[in-house]
Amino acid sequence: MLTLALIGLIGGLVTGISPCILPVLPVVFFSGAQGARRARPAGKSTVATGGVAVAPRPVSRARPYLVIAGLVVSFTLVTLFGSLLLSVLGLPQDVLRWAGLVVLALIGVGLIVPRFEHLLEKPFSLIPQRSPDARRGGFALGLALGAVYVPCAGPVLAAITVAGSTGRIGVDTAVLTVTFAVGAATPLLVFALAGRRVAERVRAFRKRQRGIRVAAGAVMLALAVGLVFNLPQLLQRAIPDYTSGLQDRIGDSEQVREALDLGGLVNDQNKDLSKCSAAATELERCGAAPDIKGIQQWFNTPGNRPVDLRQLRGKVVLVDFWAYSCINCQRSLPHVTAWDAAYRDAGLRVIGVHAPEYAFEKEPRNVASAARRLGIHYPVALDNSLATWTNYRNRYWPAHYLIDADGTVRHIKFGEGDYDVTEKLIRRLLAGADPGVRLPAPTDTTDDTPDIADITRETYLGSTKRVNFAGDEPYRAGDRSFAFPREQAANTFALAGGWTLTSQHITPASASAQVRLDYRAKEVRMVLAGHGTVRYTAGDTTRTVDVSGRPGSYRLLSTRDVERGTVTVTVSRGVQAYAFTFG
Repeated sequence: MLTLALIGLIGGLVTGISPCILPVLPVVFFSGAQGARRARPAGKSTVATGGVAVAPRPVSRARPYLVIAGLVVSFTLVTLFGSLLLSVLGLPQDVLRWAGLVVLALIGVGLIVPRFEHLLEKPFSLIPQRSPDARRGGFALGLALGAVYVPCAGPVLAAITVAGSTGRIGVDTAVLTVTFAVGAATPLLVFALAGRRVAERVRAFRKRQRGIRVAAGAVMLALAVGLVFNLPQLLQRAIPDYTSGLQDRIGDSEQVREALDLGGLVNDQNKDLSKCSAAATELERCGAAPDIKGIQQWFNTPGNRPVDLRQLRGKVVLVDFWAYSCINCQRSLPHVTAWDAAYRDAGLRVIGVHAPEYAFEKEPRNVASAARRLGIHYPVALDNSLATWTNYRNRYWPAHYLIDADGTVRHIKFGEGDYDVTEKLIRRLLAGADPGVRLPAPTDTTDDTPDIADITRETYLGSTKRVNFAGDEPYRAGDRSFAFPREQAANTFALAGGWTLTSQHITPASASAQVRLDYRAKEVRMVLAGHGTVRYTAGDTTRTVDVSGRPGSYRLLSTRDVERGTVTVTVSRGVQAYAFTFG
């Protein structure tokens, strides 16, 4: 349970600093500013507004905490129970989102128009309390924000979403959800407290309280209107997702995957999918494609009839898991729609499986509208119960599963990027299905996958974690022989000699076992364990490092500035190599 809580908290913190949080920051900042301590005038005073005398009212300094507490409670309840409750009541799945937008707009209008604020207060004045005050209604604002808040997709959120949609909700899921919400809200609380601090310390804020209230109301109205027209997504798409690398590291952790049970249970249909290594550069064989099942509704098919994969034998099929509010999916979809347009006549069939992250994404009209807006003309399946998602043991938005003409999964790609590789494999399968096919020129769609860093990402060597292996051999657990490729891409590694691969590390099985790394960094380190030596060569420099004991970080080389380079490492028997890290 403690492990789940820690995973939820870390996943939430990463989400809380992601670009997806940007649209709500102004609202949170001004809500904190409203909780600032104000100087009291010497005598009683009133402010006349539209004929109504409004006396200055006390302000709760707890307001920032109330806003964030409301957001945590609302997000937790909506994510876990919103879908099930609305289904029982027979209400549209986006009703909670619209209710949140209405409340947000009403609060905004109340801040701008005091008379309207008094009307909103009247129902609450019937409740016995010492001093009814709408300014203390930060909790209500937090509840509204929690209902409309759409964090970026990640492995932790995926596990929570699957639990909520399938009804598999227990104490562990509740702990994971609450800690995720707390983690995601913590950066917002910091921002709210910063707003309060600024309002207390900056004289312009103290003197213009009326203007601050109007500005806060305008910001809330702007957010509500923007959410109605999906305007924040344009901002998020324009800003690189600088947290995607952190999300990948969380999702790539075997311990995290086991703790979250991501993607559901293994069954006879999906048991061979683990034979595919995510983002492989060559075709693999990963068993028969699992069924597309449990679909609520289909779009873009004749009569909106279901599509059966068995009826598509002889065609190459690309199954694309997506969600329309997912920013990562929005950046990926131009490539998918381009492939559909370019290769449909050559035998490619694209199926979009819409797997919702949130209850409002389950509304068919919302999905249909988004599909039209995003230029999707291929069949779309509404996987509202995440039955197909679970049957594919999926854990990412977006995710691509490439299936050959015989119905075998040949390639899996999680997340954004590597579109040129996917298209190359599509073309190869099309040519294999019909040797006489005339393929058009490759598509020329701009890759908007954000460049999140100027250095090579952490490079894991275990068989279940590697993502940038440059060799031609299968990279799976067991004893294997490798040879360096003639050419090696940037930010990749390759092996030579005999190696024993495990899920966590690799260890030499021969005296000539080597690793060649192409990197960009200022510092290169290896995580090593066991007993022996590591000899590395970079340019004209050759050095030896003694290894002894439990896994630890060993520095190989360091330069003054970030540089591109290649280092060849010879590892002695008895040493386990876990990863390369960079600085």
